[in-house]
Amino acid sequence: MLKFEREALHKGYALVLGLDEAGRGPLAGPVVAGAVALTTFEFQSKVRDSKTLSAPQRERAFHEIMAKAYVGVGVMSEAVVDSHNILEATFLAMNNAVLQLLARLPVPLRAKVDQQSNIFLLVDGNRFKTDLPYPFRTLVKGDSRSLSVACASIIAKVTRDRILDTYDKVFPDYGFRQHKGYPTVAHKKAIKKHGLSIVHRKTFHFQ
Repeated sequence: MLKFEREALHKGYALVLGLDEAGRGPLAGPVVAGAVALTTFEFQSKVRDSKTLSAPQRERAFHEIMAKAYVGVGVMSEAVVDSHNILEATFLAMNNAVLQLLARLPVPLRAKVDQQSNIFLLVDGNRFKTDLPYPFRTLVKGDSRSLSVACASIIAKVTRDRILDTYDKVFPDYGFRQHKGYPTVAHKKAIKKHGLSIVHRKTFHFQ
């Protein structure tokens, strides 16, 4: 889980960021990206692909990652998903997550990495698009191959789940707390009964 981080550090990069997203498949809610730069490789919590962890395990890992790493989050609303398509919205969220992480760095570290050649991105998936001046590597199933990406997947998943839990309070007819916006049978039945809410993605297929 540390092969790619160590390779980048060995090449002289001062900061290695893992990137991952949550929420590409749901019918409602935003797509959320996490960016994580580790300050340690030691975690007491289980840290791996967020989909393989229980909700309590993710919460524990989330708090430990926030305490032990530099973290950025990017959120693109359902309106952005509809206007740009889900892939483009995902790229925008990832780019925003990187920018937020860099803005949160301590000033001495920010000055150290404020050069194009000093930052390297590890991105989950097989495609990435950015206007940022940083080299990157895409990793298929990166959340099971890179500790940084696994941490980013947990940050993105927990953040998005919290957003959908809030939506559940505002739109109680849809069961967002249970399915987090994904196309379950219960969710589709609720859509047929109540129509689309303002947080549903209007360009997605609802059948």
